[in-house]
Amino acid sequence: MEVYMATLVAQPESITEEFGPHLSKSTGMRLDPGVVPDKIVETHCCFCGQQCGIQLLVKHNEVIGYEPWYEFPFNKGKLCPKGVKRYLQGAHPDRLLHAYRRDPANPHGFSPVPYEEAIKKVAEEIERIQKKYGPSAFASLSGASLTTEKTYLMGKFARVCLKTPYTDYNGRLCMVSAGAGNKKAFGVDRAANPWSDILKAEVVWISGANVAECAPITTDYVWQARENGAKVIVVDPRITPIGRTCDLFLPIKPGRDVALFNGILHLMIKNGWIDHSFIESHTVGFEPLAAAVEEWTPARTAKITGIAEKGILQAAEWWGRAKTSFLMHARGIEHSSHGVQNVLGAINMVLASGRIGREACGYATITGQGNGQGGREHGQKCDQLPGMRDLSNPEHRAYVASVWGVDPAELPEPGVDAYEIIRKIDRNEIRGLLSISFNPIVSLPDNNFVRQALEKLEFYVAIDFFLNDTARFADIILPGSLQEEDEGTITTAEGRVIKINKAINCPGDAREDWRVIQDISHALKRPHGFNFQSPREIFDELRIASKGGIADYSGITYEKIERQYGVFWPCPADEHQGTPRLFEPGSWNPIAKGKGPFYFPDGRAHFNVAKYTPPAEDPDAEYPLMLTTGRVISHFLSGTQTRRIGPLVDQCPDPFIEVHPMLAEKLGLKEGDWATAESRRGTVTLQVRVVRTIRPDTIFIPYHWAGKKSANQLTISAQDPISHIPEYKVCAVRLHKAEAPPV
Repeated sequence: MEVYMATLVAQPESITEEFGPHLSKSTGMRLDPGVVPDKIVETHCCFCGQQCGIQLLVKHNEVIGYEPWYEFPFNKGKLCPKGVKRYLQGAHPDRLLHAYRRDPANPHGFSPVPYEEAIKKVAEEIERIQKKYGPSAFASLSGASLTTEKTYLMGKFARVCLKTPYTDYNGRLCMVSAGAGNKKAFGVDRAANPWSDILKAEVVWISGANVAECAPITTDYVWQARENGAKVIVVDPRITPIGRTCDLFLPIKPGRDVALFNGILHLMIKNGWIDHSFIESHTVGFEPLAAAVEEWTPARTAKITGIAEKGILQAAEWWGRAKTSFLMHARGIEHSSHGVQNVLGAINMVLASGRIGREACGYATITGQGNGQGGREHGQKCDQLPGMRDLSNPEHRAYVASVWGVDPAELPEPGVDAYEIIRKIDRNEIRGLLSISFNPIVSLPDNNFVRQALEKLEFYVAIDFFLNDTARFADIILPGSLQEEDEGTITTAEGRVIKINKAINCPGDAREDWRVIQDISHALKRPHGFNFQSPREIFDELRIASKGGIADYSGITYEKIERQYGVFWPCPADEHQGTPRLFEPGSWNPIAKGKGPFYFPDGRAHFNVAKYTPPAEDPDAEYPLMLTTGRVISHFLSGTQTRRIGPLVDQCPDPFIEVHPMLAEKLGLKEGDWATAESRRGTVTLQVRVVRTIRPDTIFIPYHWAGKKSANQLTISAQDPISHIPEYKVCAVRLHKAEAPPV
């Protein structure tokens, strides 16, 4: 019997020669100003969670350019460099036009195979593995860049077709700490306010969010608030572009955010800058929290965070005295082994101020991935069912099972997070894997271990539109769809459900992702529940499956989305217009049922004692520096798309190591030198950038690259015990000058 193993089938250079990354540029029709497009399609950018509106210009089934979509209310025509050049991912020389099988006889590692034959092979291998080892021996990993229809389908596919508990998604690396903290404090996981509330805030607090590079249009909202008189506070180990224009910058040591939040709350209580009426009427748990933060004096907070007392006092006064405010954070505080505690600390500051649930008084987490919000609502998480229901809740299981037409007892119990799936592969507990829109060998921490685990798989099938770095290890590759080749919905960082409109057809043998998944289910002779004819049909079932849940989409239709330029959930009825702002006085939700605005039975928000613990790995004599990782403006996540778009690569062709001048002088480094960063897990050699915008005890490396350029060779796989998010933002490293660039 033939058994595949997920080892790299050819030399990386040979695979790259055939499958890329190669760079696309504007050529042909894309440069001809006289070309009249066949159609102009109103849709959205394919990258971050802002989901800016854009109009794609289409000629001969090819996207040849774009025009601003001024009417879409979030960005009003504005785009970042990625949005401006996103059209260049279409008609790309690296586009997968066929299914492929691994082929050691082919110098490039893979040979084309008819699509139907590839689907048949996938089904045979799933059947073989599950028959030999049991249903749980096969796992799936999906992505938060998929439309909500596809994420819904992936959760259903895992539980109804594969009958495996082992499914999760790459939002595990993005939003889960924010989600867990929001659920503990508010009972619901969604930004509390639309971004328009930023504009009238007296104070805007930004923690761990490089918004100018990671969410550039959000920068415009912050700057408009500043023009209206707002004070802007930025907390970050690096003076990012938004930090250069703020009123108060707090250069925090990586991994110490909860200490700062506790210190601010200490001062708010001490100075009477809290809303006693709101706390008494709308919250629980304040007394034990107040007792817990007594020890967080300015002196102690300064010692732990590395921030001067003067800055802490000023931040507390501005925040405490404000009449309106908006606090937002992102991965800088969430990518932590205590990320949930960081989030709870931030929320405690908001609740103590009483400034939530009304205009210009808000709180939000800045979603990173395109559908980072919608992708965590409807079942592709390891413990979740549609509508943000819990897989472990018998009532929730019964309701969703009734929608799916299965016995609740047939639904698997909750599984494990994405990294634990990799660990189970390494322990031979999982023998087969299907991935879609996920590139774990670049995006997971300690990726040398990830590579080791993948090599133990008996069968691996990857679905994507480009051959991503992890798909190089696959046995079968199935050609999926670009965003513009399908339709569906996505939920933005604000909680606004928007519509992706199809601009072009899939080329060659490529298929829309939902068709690929259904084709596998039919080849397995497990077609029940997988006979959808369109994304609209999937969405209509999702509406029913979410009805009565926290994330209730039952009143949302494609037509309502188009008419209103998006619909904020919850939207529980056809006549309901949506909910732009959560927690408003008198608002109703299915948990409190009129007792209060928050999503708990008593309608009250929950204060939580946010405990400080240091990072899992702090500097020591052997590894004396802290590494933090993040993004640059011209690239996105693991770079599968942006490392193929020529103008974006021109802006930043390679990763680098940011070093403060004091550290550079100490180590004998100057601008452009090659240096090697080492952790207990791996090494990377990159060129040095000497900048004054980083702490002297910290270095920074962007994480968008693969192989020897990958920052995640260094990072640690320590995870938050609640959210299971990895600690990307701090680990211990050492740095020294390299004699030459890496070979």
